[in-house]
Parts: sequence; structure tokens; C-alpha cells
Amino acid sequence: MMLKLFLVILLFQKANSLPRDDFKGSNGLVVIEEAHQNWVKLMGSFNHSLLQKASNKFTACRTIKVHKNPEKGDFVSVQGAINSLPLVNLCRVVISVSAGIYREKVVIPATMAYISLEGEGAAKTIIEWDDTADRRGKDGKPLGTYASATVAVNSPYFIAKNIAFKNNAPSPPSGALGKQAVALRISGDMAAFISCKFIGAQDTLYDHTGRHFFKKCYIRGSVDFIFGNGLSLYQGCHLHAKTNSFGALTAQKRESFLEETGFSFVKCRVTGSGALYLGRAWGTFSRVVFAYTYMDKIITSRGWADWGNKSRDMTVFYGQYKCWGPGAEYGGRVSWSRELTKQEVQPFISLKFIDGYDWLP
Repeated sequence: MMLKLFLVILLFQKANSLPRDDFKGSNGLVVIEEAHQNWVKLMGSFNHSLLQKASNKFTACRTIKVHKNPEKGDFVSVQGAINSLPLVNLCRVVISVSAGIYREKVVIPATMAYISLEGEGAAKTIIEWDDTADRRGKDGKPLGTYASATVAVNSPYFIAKNIAFKNNAPSPPSGALGKQAVALRISGDMAAFISCKFIGAQDTLYDHTGRHFFKKCYIRGSVDFIFGNGLSLYQGCHLHAKTNSFGALTAQKRESFLEETGFSFVKCRVTGSGALYLGRAWGTFSRVVFAYTYMDKIITSRGWADWGNKSRDMTVFYGQYKCWGPGAEYGGRVSWSRELTKQEVQPFISLKFIDGYDWLP
């Protein structure tokens, strides 16, 4: 209905500016096409005036060593290192985590800005846990998806490099309830993840809120394994589905065309097993773009799902640009997705999409 209303308004405004005789036949089609192009321009535009102005810091004021052997490091757990910091942290702290599997839940409070977590390689340094949304917390109530995360980052200016975040909960059967199992939840603004791994099944990476940059990361899951309402750029990442049935790569939750959120995947790879949707419309105005991305044959011909709500067909913004591979064929896509033009894709494919030139090193 929103799209129809928008088109009607534009059509009416344009019609009022034309002589009555001009609003007939092919001219009417021209006006409708102009209205559509204006809508695409609106949906693809970004005005980040409502977001916090960047003021990042990169020079470390302190380095902390985490090692499984207490004689070789300052702490034996990642959470122990975080707990040693002042509640309000105002300088860049590098937490260097040696190789090993760290079985723990990690939470970084919102007031602890400027934390860097650096491993010895995503195949060597792993933080893992196995909570699910239906597991009971200390208060006896289900944790929910939000609190199921192995690692939860609530603070701004977080950086992670060469480290893996894993939720070991088994992949649930199709239709199972309460089995969301988040490996990492990022709720802080202006966060960067470089050469990291995110391993899970349902709801692996909770890209919750804020501006985020993922570069050369590996993300594995089954259903909605990248989800949330972040404004995020995924560059050169490997997205791997692991399911024996239907799955979905993304579930972006933009709820209004005024929200400055969306996911953009540039020069990525999509591989795996099962049958995979590129995205499901968790939010009414869900926005996801894939550009220059290889897509394996696991991608369904329709490409996208509307979460069983047909009205979202008129409000979501789902697009591809110069993607390739057996799953990238655009001919069978749903009518409410689009093959973007060079001009339309421009706002999505550079660091400007996330204001990255302001806060990335």
C-alpha cells in the first residue's frame, strides 16, 4: 500500500503539472515510469544526519594478553580481560587473544568504547558457547534470541581481527521454535570485523543496530544467518549455507523508509547446501543489495521471500548488480526485486554507505 500511495501521489503531482490532453496514452506510462524511478532513488538514498558523528581512536593506550596458560598472559579468559577495564573506557585497548578455544560467553558493555579483539587467526582463536533462545537464564526465563549470543558487543568503535565467534548449538529441524543460536550480536555503532569467522546455524550473526563493516569474513549458518537492523557493508566475505532444506541468508529488519539501515554485499561468495533465499523480509521496508557477488546453485530461482506478508512486496528494496554464478540468474526472480542500474547501485557499494571514510582507519 505504501508504494501504491507513493506512486499515486507522484502521479497526481505530475499530472497536475501537465495539460489534461498530455495525460493520456503513452504519456501516462512515462509519468508512471518517472514515479517508479523516483521511488527507487528514494529507497536507495542515505542521509545519515541522524547518526552519531564519528570520533574514532586507533593508537593503543593499553594492550592486554589473554592466554590459556596463566603464566603466558594477563588473563585466561576474554571476559576476564574485559572486566579489568574501567566501566567507562575512553582510549583504544587491544586485547590480544592467543590461539585456543575459549569456552565462555562474552559481553562488552555500552560504556566500554574503543576495544580491539585480536586473535592469531580465525582458525586458531575461537570463542564458543551453545545457548539457544529457549534455554532458561538465571531468572528461570527463556534467554530469547538477543541473549543467546556467545559474544555480545554493545559499545561503539569495536574492532575484531583474526578471530572466530561460534555458537555450537546443533542445527535445528525445519520449523523448530526457540532454537535461534547467535554466535555474535553487534549492537554498537561503528564496528569493524576483519578476517573473522562467524559459525552457527539459525541466526548466526545478529547485525542488530549501528554502522558496521565486515571485510574478508566467513559467515556460516542455515536460517536467517545474517539478520537485524544494522547499516552494514560486507566486502569480500564468504557466506556459506549449511542446511538440508530451505534456508535464508538474510533477514533485514528495516521498519520504515525513514530508517537509514540495510545490508550491502559487495564482491562476496555465496556457497553451501540446501535451497537458499537471498533474504526474507523481516522488516516491512527490508533493504538488501548484492553486487559483484558469486552465487552458487543453492540460491532459489525466486531469490527472495516476503515473510508471508504480500504487502511487503511493495515496500522492500531487494536488488542485484552484476552478480554471477549458477544462482545469480535474474530471470526467475520475484517481480518485486530488481536488477539495479549502475547509477542505482552506487550508494550501496562504497564505504560511504556506512560513513566509513569518517571512522575506519
